[in-house]
Amino acid sequence: MHGRSPWADARARFMSNKPAVVSLVLLIIIALACIIGPWVLPYQFDTTDWDSMSQPPGLKGMHWWGTDESGRDLLVRCLVGGRISLMVGLLATICSCAVGIAWGATAGFIGGKVDGAMMRIVDMMYAIPYLLIAILLVTILGREFYLVVLAITAFSWMDMARVVRGQTLSLRSMEFVEAARSIGVPTRKIIFSHIVPNLLGVVVIYTTVTVPSVILTESVLSFLGLGIQEPMTSWGVLIEDGTGVMEVAPWMLLFPGAMLSITLYCFNFIGDGLRDALDPKQR
Repeated sequence: MHGRSPWADARARFMSNKPAVVSLVLLIIIALACIIGPWVLPYQFDTTDWDSMSQPPGLKGMHWWGTDESGRDLLVRCLVGGRISLMVGLLATICSCAVGIAWGATAGFIGGKVDGAMMRIVDMMYAIPYLLIAILLVTILGREFYLVVLAITAFSWMDMARVVRGQTLSLRSMEFVEAARSIGVPTRKIIFSHIVPNLLGVVVIYTTVTVPSVILTESVLSFLGLGIQEPMTSWGVLIEDGTGVMEVAPWMLLFPGAMLSITLYCFNFIGDGLRDALDPKQR
C-alpha cells in the first residue's frame, strides 16, 4: 500500500480547515457572479434608467440593489466593478510574483556582492512611500487599466523577493543543487529548474496574501480618483461614489463595501488555510 503524496496530505489538511473551505467556495461564487452576472441581468452597467434615479433596493424595475444618482443599476455595477478589481488583483499579483521570484531566487542563489547589491535595491525601494509613488505613476502615465496594473506591480514585488531569497539561501546547499552544480548545469537553469519549483508552497501562500493587498491598493487609488475611470467602474470607484451620498442613499456604499470586505476576508482565510496545509509546523 502506497503512502499519500505530500500534496495529498496538504489537500487533506486544507479541506479539514472549515473557514478556509467556506472562504474558497464563497470566493468562487463571487468570481462566477462577477463573470456571468452582467450577461444575464437585464441592465448594462452604464444603462441609465431615468425613471429610477437613486431608487432604494427592492423589486421595482428589477433594481434589486437599487440604483445610483444617474439611475444605473447598482447590482450590475458591483459585479462589473468586481471583474475589474479581481482582474487588477490577479494580474498585478502574477506580475509582482514573477518579478519577486526571479529577483529573490537570483540574489539568494548567487549570494555574495550580487546578493548584497540586489537586496540593497529592495531596501531602498522599501524606503520610498509606496502609495505616493503609485499615485505619482498613475498621474504621470495615465489611468488606463494596464497602467494601473503596472503602477501597482512596480512596488508590490519586494515582499515576495525577500521571502524567496530567504528560502533560496537554505535550498542552495541542498544535495540536489550541489549535484546539478557538479555536472555543470548552468546557474540560470539551476535557479529556474531546481530552486524555483521547490519554492512553490511558499509562493502559493504569499500569493494569497498579495492578492487582497493589491485589490485594496487599487481600491484606494480608485477611491482617490486616480484608478479606474468612468464609464468603467471598480469597487473603489463605487465606494467613492457611495461616500458622497451615504446619508441619503446608504445602499450605494453598503453593497460595494460589503463585496470588497467579504472578498478580502476570503483571501485572508484561504491564505491561512494554505499556510497551515503546506507548512504544518507553523500551526
